[in-house]
Amino acid sequence: MKQLPTKLPISVALLTCIVCALGFGLIALWVSDHQVRHFDHKIITAIGQLESPAMTRLMKCFTMIGSGIPVVIIILIAMFVLYSVLGHRRELFFLAVAVLGSVLLNMVLKMLFQRSRPEINRIIEANGYSFPSGHSMTAFSMYAALTFLLWKHVPSRRGRILLVVLSSLLILAIGTSRIYLGVHYPSDVVGGYFMSGCWMAACIWFYQRYEERILSLRTKSTA
Repeated sequence: MKQLPTKLPISVALLTCIVCALGFGLIALWVSDHQVRHFDHKIITAIGQLESPAMTRLMKCFTMIGSGIPVVIIILIAMFVLYSVLGHRRELFFLAVAVLGSVLLNMVLKMLFQRSRPEINRIIEANGYSFPSGHSMTAFSMYAALTFLLWKHVPSRRGRILLVVLSSLLILAIGTSRIYLGVHYPSDVVGGYFMSGCWMAACIWFYQRYEERILSLRTKSTA
């Protein structure tokens, strides 16, 4: 049986970082020049047509999953599994840097762009600036990091596809919930995805370079 790859090629990670950086730059330029109003309006109108009490409860649940305390709980559980069950150490640092770095990066970008939140169709209240979406960035970074770390522990192709699909659905659901609840523009969410994609690709690139260096040093020491 052909063995499945256990890590992302470094060249792919670097290319993903560059593409996502360009994507974010383009969205940021459109936001700054107010060229995304038509796009935002169409998406908000389409999602608004789904509004119902049941859908609102569901969207609030997805938003909660991407909020502070639940995110901390998920990360602590993941760290416990990585350290106590799987016996990993460096992966703890990778996960912490990926998620905390995403949060800090979001704070800096919001202060830089200072985009006001939407005022129409507001279902819940939210403070702070709008672009890029913090929930979208945090969800993308956290679930992408967990998928990356769990990848090599899932031996089958079907299991890996399921892992990616579930993570992607959670990321999309959390981002969509922010639009549905009226606290973010669609461009905020898309921009958040692009920036987190860039950040995560950079984290993976540096992490795998570091892992290769450690492996090289161990090989030389035992030669």
